[in-house]
Amino acid sequence: MTIRVPVVEKIMSANDRIASQNRARLDNARIYSMNLMASPGGGKTSLIELTIKNLAELLRLAVIDGDVATSIDADRAASAGAVAVQINTGGECHLDAVMLQSALRQIELDEIDLLIVENVGNLICPASFKLGTHKNVLISSIPEGDDKPYKYPGMYRGVDALVINKIDLLPYVPFDMDYFRRGVEVLNPGLLTFPLSCSTQEGLDSWISWVLQQTQSNRII
Repeated sequence: MTIRVPVVEKIMSANDRIASQNRARLDNARIYSMNLMASPGGGKTSLIELTIKNLAELLRLAVIDGDVATSIDADRAASAGAVAVQINTGGECHLDAVMLQSALRQIELDEIDLLIVENVGNLICPASFKLGTHKNVLISSIPEGDDKPYKYPGMYRGVDALVINKIDLLPYVPFDMDYFRRGVEVLNPGLLTFPLSCSTQEGLDSWISWVLQQTQSNRII
């Protein structure tokens, strides 16, 4: 008989220890960090680009992009004006603390105010692995459907903020916002939520203001 639970617990415990080390390193450098998660096509990279463009004159930004292959997302972040590091997971469906630790070594941390980590597009694995970032942010997009909180409760339960992207498509896509929000509220009562559209930039100002306030407050502490 194979006993798997102790092995899993050992892996998660080791990841959590390294995540704590990552957080300490970021805190020592006074860098504010967030882990952006979403399904493929949810709009992580688009939101990152807009965040960089709106804050580049106020903050020094870095982006760590996780993907199974290619450097497409990191290239987009770099073009927008951020320091960018690509992590190719080689098939893994998520980033973990070891991967982030390795990527941090490639960044001059004393030259950065805000670090955005773009996790692998997935609504299951990323929620289980701590990275050491200050906030976990989930992006849910209108075309994905209003049932996602009910189908992926672990993801919605474990985040600090929620972006509802592509709200410009609400007139054209069957999506019951009340049903969606009820599902979120059961899992994560009072979750901070930003409805917006990366295409039209409706609602973007609230997101940008929050990111700026969080980063500046972190640097004052």
